[in-house]
Amino acid sequence: MRVQSLNGITLESLLTRLVEHYGWRELGRRIDINCFRSEPSVKSSLKFLRRTPWARAEVEALFLATEFPD
Repeated sequence: MRVQSLNGITLESLLTRLVEHYGWRELGRRIDINCFRSEPSVKSSLKFLRRTPWARAEVEALFLATEFPD
């Protein structure tokens, strides 16, 4: 298992990588927030996540827990 860190990773690249890996539907199932479920886009999600610390923390935790293929 590879240990990941958030150092140097922007919120936009983190979110983009999660969307590429899971897709919006699965991301909305794993983290129940409207910006992932209703007309999702990276732009609207970033706006919400930057203003909502608890949601951002959940997204960051999912990113760290996800094993991405190399």
